[in-house]
Amino acid sequence: MATAPEAHDDPNPHGHHDDGGVHQGYSDMQYVVVALILAVITAVEVAISYIDIGPFFLPLLLILMAVKFIVVIRLFMHLKFDSKLFSWMFFAGLFLAVGVYVAMLGAFHFFTG
Repeated sequence: MATAPEAHDDPNPHGHHDDGGVHQGYSDMQYVVVALILAVITAVEVAISYIDIGPFFLPLLLILMAVKFIVVIRLFMHLKFDSKLFSWMFFAGLFLAVGVYVAMLGAFHFFTG
């Protein structure tokens, strides 16, 4: 007669079951390095706002903003390990937001003067 396994017989008593190693998380040190990189990019953005770099001001800030956005959603939000659909949804939001921002700047004649 077979009996039900006892709770102490479960090799993984906390319910964390291995699903074939779909992804591994990052170490604490990797998160710290990414956070430092994001801090440096933010410092560069702030410095750019105080320096007159002419027509490169807006494109450079938009590029740095997009880099930070991509790093945050791919690493901190773990989209790197999720379905590609979720990544496409976030990127669509990024492109929509930048498009609306540039359209508003155009409406206020930012680029003409």
